[in-house]
Amino acid sequence: MSKIDELLVDVARLVESGQSNQMSLTVVTGGAVITGRLAPEAVWRQRVSEVLADSDRLAEFSAVFAAAAAKDGPPTHLHFHLARILQGTVGIPETGGMYRVSIADISAWTMGDVSYSDH
Repeated sequence: MSKIDELLVDVARLVESGQSNQMSLTVVTGGAVITGRLAPEAVWRQRVSEVLADSDRLAEFSAVFAAAAAKDGPPTHLHFHLARILQGTVGIPETGGMYRVSIADISAWTMGDVSYSDH
């Protein structure tokens, strides 16, 4: 977006302040459609850190995500968990992934988790 959507920033701010992970959102960014639930950054970082710590090959990266995030100013990113990138009739990954999306790069959005079907 050439001008950041203040309404979307307000949604992100509420997610951050409430420590809730129940807000579903679908965004278009860079031509991709991402749909899923938002999480506060601290919760998202902790979960990514746990996943990395459990990996034999990636455990060394766990500490990067475990570090506290700077809290200067309004939120600049959305943190999705249980999210999918929609491609045709398929959601990738099927079980949901963890995505960090810059609010400045979002060109469209809607409330709710967009469903998809192979029928």
